[in-house]
Amino acid sequence: MTPPSRLNLPCAPDDPALTTPCLLLDEARMAGNIARFNRHLARQGLAARPHLKTCKSMAAAQRILRTPAGPATVSTLAEAEYFAARGVTDICYAVGMTPDKLERVLALRREGTDLSVVLDDPVTVALLDAAAKRLCTAEDTPLPVLLELDCDGHRSGLDPAGDELLAVAAAVQASPFLELRGVLTHAGAAYACTDTAQIAALARQEGDAVVAAAERLQAAGYACAVRSVGSTPTALLGEYPQGVTEVRAGVYPFMDLTMCGLGVCTTDDVALSVLATVIGHRRQDGALVTDAGWMALAQDRGLDECFARWGFGLPCTLDGTPLPGLRVSECNQEHGIISFRPGEAVPVPALHERFPPGSRLRILPNHACATAAQYDTYHVLRQGQITACWERIRGW
Repeated sequence: MTPPSRLNLPCAPDDPALTTPCLLLDEARMAGNIARFNRHLARQGLAARPHLKTCKSMAAAQRILRTPAGPATVSTLAEAEYFAARGVTDICYAVGMTPDKLERVLALRREGTDLSVVLDDPVTVALLDAAAKRLCTAEDTPLPVLLELDCDGHRSGLDPAGDELLAVAAAVQASPFLELRGVLTHAGAAYACTDTAQIAALARQEGDAVVAAAERLQAAGYACAVRSVGSTPTALLGEYPQGVTEVRAGVYPFMDLTMCGLGVCTTDDVALSVLATVIGHRRQDGALVTDAGWMALAQDRGLDECFARWGFGLPCTLDGTPLPGLRVSECNQEHGIISFRPGEAVPVPALHERFPPGSRLRILPNHACATAAQYDTYHVLRQGQITACWERIRGW
């Protein structure tokens, strides 16, 4: 990757000083996606707690967050540390907590970050309590805990109607080092829905799960101020019942081909793309060979079983216009193969003439989070010119 300091900005995506593959971010598309999300929540009187696991960048987060201090959601402690160091002080670490991470969590809280954690098992509570006895001081305040709920049988979490919900709440309350703040869920099953009506129904199911669980906890004498839901498909295509307090989502500022396939957006909304250079043509079938393989695009094929037409990504011209009939059909580590989809006409000579070696194109990703994770810099596009470079962080 070309170090940003070596680029003379602004520059065009075909500037020879720009090394490919690199990650492009269309700022206007991102702004439109953020505005749409915020309008949709505002109509319901709901607050956003944006998930920063996709952006992993303070420059991007400044355009996403409601205030400089948050609220925000993260998926790694590296993200929490990075954003806290830049003034984001209201953070939910929304991946199941483990005791080996407690020292870093406490360090963030001692520096003034209101960091909450997530768990769904009484054994975890016991492990955290034991670790806290060793690590906590008299000045430490109790660690806020959100109980994770399973609203759709998709991943992890407690049954909102099950006895274990109250048992875990009791275990949290019994620890002097922990305090129950609320409940949280994620409608991951939205990614298996076959139409937007199903996603809208799942949003209602998601909201009902957290409200019902919160009411059970409160009836049993437990505090439950936070009722947190979130996934980009349900947040944008559905509406939540009264009683939900916040919505977490992460991919919505950027969008990707998975969101297109689910009906959440169109390809005109996808703000992320990978800039690639044609390095040759495959002799046996005339396919284009680029320098963007799975190390650049990620191996995530999106919802391949639902809509396989894009392969590993959708090729576009340098202005972001999708190229009819083409897809990234194969990926090696550093080689990406662009060919026509099955059943499409294959005008090989014309393809060769239009994209000779050295020419460039953009590729829309299947999964924005997985593709962006390959890079440490966004090259920000404004009106077709790269005008800024924004750092991204990586790691756990």
